[in-house]
Amino acid sequence: MAVRQDVADARRIVVKIGSSSLTTAAGGLDADRVDALVDVLVKQDGRQIVLVSSGAIAAGLAPLGLSRRPSDLARQQAAASVGQGLLLARYTASFARYGRRVGQVLLTSDDTSRRAHYRNAYRTLDQLFTMGAVPVVNENDTVATDEIRFGDNDRLAALVAHLVRADLLVLLSDVDALYDGDPSRPGARRIEEVRGPADLEGVELGRAGRAGVGTGGMATKVEAAAIATAAGIPVVLSAAGRAADALSGAPAGTYFHPTGRRSAGRLLWLAHASEPRGALVLDAGAVRAIRERGSSLLPAGITGVEGDFSAGEPVELRDEAGRAVARGLVNFDAREIPRLIGRSTRELARDLGPAYEREVVHRDDLVLLRA
Repeated sequence: MAVRQDVADARRIVVKIGSSSLTTAAGGLDADRVDALVDVLVKQDGRQIVLVSSGAIAAGLAPLGLSRRPSDLARQQAAASVGQGLLLARYTASFARYGRRVGQVLLTSDDTSRRAHYRNAYRTLDQLFTMGAVPVVNENDTVATDEIRFGDNDRLAALVAHLVRADLLVLLSDVDALYDGDPSRPGARRIEEVRGPADLEGVELGRAGRAGVGTGGMATKVEAAAIATAAGIPVVLSAAGRAADALSGAPAGTYFHPTGRRSAGRLLWLAHASEPRGALVLDAGAVRAIRERGSSLLPAGITGVEGDFSAGEPVELRDEAGRAVARGLVNFDAREIPRLIGRSTRELARDLGPAYEREVVHRDDLVLLRA
């Protein structure tokens, strides 16, 4: 039996498990399923595991008398508030059977799109490893707004994998692999390996989980795999019941080969976790300079500004047709931009002072978006 050697050799691993793999048909936490997962994770000798776990909202449904996941944000947050404690208590009890401690880490996209914040997140997770605790990560659903949500824990897991410099990302769900169509339909083909986008041509990706308690689906898992593999991290997508095989390097589930190399951490967060607070419209020359020469954005190349943002926040850079070209951290407030438009930094320094002789978005704080 062939072994996926980079999977077998991985030392630091992010494991993500979905709500449907942790809950009963009624929506409450299934203690046996949680224990089964923990039984596998504690046997990964010599490995550091970050567990990204869904299930907080699902765990809060039954105690609040809800039959299914609510569609409005306020009730989702209420369910998460009740369920998060239940979820962590269940993990605490399960890991305690082996004398292991857990540490809860709740994140929002807003926490992780800023350089200082994601550095703090890394230090917390790294310290938990040092102290022998298992980090249990979830989105902070109780305070996240629509504007600062990751959207699903698959994407969160991919970003956490990059954040902690993981060697492997394992996505566990109620489906045993990626298929080229609905796996419940006759003739659906199981895809064992994905080397790049060409291997996904013609693949139908479902959006919703079968149990109705999660936000993901196969589309979000493939998106998460693309984020991780582009950063040089291999991904295994498998059923929760085959977690041991997926972690061992056995040919379980679908294996996504790395497609890129690790990049600066903040750039990956900027591209995939940040929510633009506004936009800057660029002339054709500025677009070419950013795309082809890797230049910073100077005031002379801006033709318009949209939104209300503050210095240090992420903004979208668009061409004059409205297409997104890049995303970056802006050095000025939105209200300052209009008087900078079309002017050289030398002219601005002369008229407004030396603080204005700088880039609007520095090249080190800018990431190109796919055309």
